[in-house]
Order: sequence, then C-alpha cells, then structure tokens
Amino acid sequence: MDLHRLEVFCRVVEFKSFTKAAEAAFLSQPTVSEHIRSLEETLGVKLVDRLGREVLPTPAGKILYDYSRQIIRLRNEAVEAMENYSGRHAGHLWVAASTIPGTYLLPELIGEFKKRYPEVLVTIKITNSRQAAEQVIKGDCEFGVVGARWNEAVLEWEPLFADELTLVVRHDHPWAARGAIEPAELAQAPFIDRERESGTRKVMHQILHRHGLDPGKLRVIAEMGSTEAVLQSVKAGIGVAIISRQAIRGELSCGSLAEVTIEGITFTRPFYLVRRKKRQPSPIATLFLDFLKSGGQS
Repeated sequence: MDLHRLEVFCRVVEFKSFTKAAEAAFLSQPTVSEHIRSLEETLGVKLVDRLGREVLPTPAGKILYDYSRQIIRLRNEAVEAMENYSGRHAGHLWVAASTIPGTYLLPELIGEFKKRYPEVLVTIKITNSRQAAEQVIKGDCEFGVVGARWNEAVLEWEPLFADELTLVVRHDHPWAARGAIEPAELAQAPFIDRERESGTRKVMHQILHRHGLDPGKLRVIAEMGSTEAVLQSVKAGIGVAIISRQAIRGELSCGSLAEVTIEGITFTRPFYLVRRKKRQPSPIATLFLDFLKSGGQS
C-alpha cells in the first residue's frame, strides 16, 4: 500500500469530506477519489460510504484508519530519529492540553523551546481535560497537560506544574470590598460553573466536598465551555466563579475583577502530564518533555 494514499484516506475520514480532504492535502477532488478507489481495489473491500455530502468509514475503513495512523506515526518517528541522529532536531509534535495550561502556561514555554529548536513544530490541541486525555488514548497527541486526573487503565499521570483556583467577582460586587467571605456564603450568590468535563470544575468540586460544602447546593445559573466565557460572564455581573488565578492576572491588574478569599479554603491543584502507558515517546517528544520538566531550563 502506498503511504501517501493512506495519508489521503486518513484525511477523508477525519474531514468526512472528499472536498475538504482535497483542500487540506493540496490535491484535486478527483485525485482524492482516485486514491480511495485504488485503496479499495487493492484491499478488495469498501472503505467509505458516501452519505449525501458526508463521507463515513465502513467497518473495514475504521480498521484501516487505525492502522494507517500507526503507520504514519511510525514513519514520522523514524524520520525524527534520523534527524536527531544527525544532530538536527526537527519534526512535528502534537500536544493535548486543557484550557488553563494550553492557554496560559504552554505558549510561553513553547516560545522558549522554539528559540532553541526552531525546526520543531509544536501544535497544541486545546480542549477540556477529559477530551485531552481521550486524544492521548487515541494517539492523536503524544501526551497531554491537564488540570485533573481520574482512573483510566491505559493512562499514567505525573504532576508537572502547580496552580491555584480563586473566587473571583466583578469589581463592584459587595464581596469585592470585603475581600473575604465565610464558606457558607458561597451558596448565596449566583454561580457560574465550567462544563462537566472540565478539570477546573472537577478539582473545585472535590475541594468543596473536602471542606463540607456540597457543590450541588451552589446557585448555578450557567455552565460555560471555556474559561474565557466564565470570565466574560463575571465581568458582565452575571455571577461569581472559581477559576484559575493564571486566567485572571490581566483582569486583576486593570481592576475589572476582584479576588475574594473563602475563609479556611485554599484551592491548590497540580497540572498533570498525561501519557499512554507503554508508549515509547518519539525523539521530539522526549526532547520537549525534558524541557517541560526542567521548567524551560534544559
């Protein structure tokens, strides 16, 4: 089987479209169709179903897609290994990250990493913690940096960075002038929470439970799919929220938001490096992981 055809086939499956796959691969649509036809003829099975404008893999196509991704990954790792052997660090690294590390921590570190290794391309796929871990499981990303952990047999977790969550209100909220509240008061204000798959939400709820506060009794008026949506809601005066201090540095410095202490509660947490067990990291991934673990000093 031709490796290029396998790459084109993967694009078709991922984009669910011959047209979009052709655009991504810089090919004409008839050329993409011919690649798929040739693969089907070689293997003697139908690989995709054309359902109107959508293209979906058949059961045989799903099997080939999984193997194709492994083949392409191994090809890329082999090229990287040869580059490293010759003393030239080059390649493409995909990293999954939840919102806070992906938005506020990794970009600066990647910038420093790129200064040392300019021929390495690092792509961050930012989503919530659960989906980031799923990308690692599927092999779409070599590893992830997330804000929560849970039981998952095929994954291993390692603390990487420290973070602290904080209660934040709009600058003119009554709590802003006080600077601190009693834990029981938290349930009295309209509360803006993250979505259920969020690592921030998971950790925050766990800490509240440990201090005898039932998150189910919060007056949740909205669940937001991103930290930025939570921030904008708090700035609009819709409610209060508990989010990472990393995300509010700018708002605190300009005075649009205020930080409020909850007496007796500290919301500290680690960010975790999450990897698939028994998977050997590529040379570029090893280089970048060493850099991360050294805090950018390697």
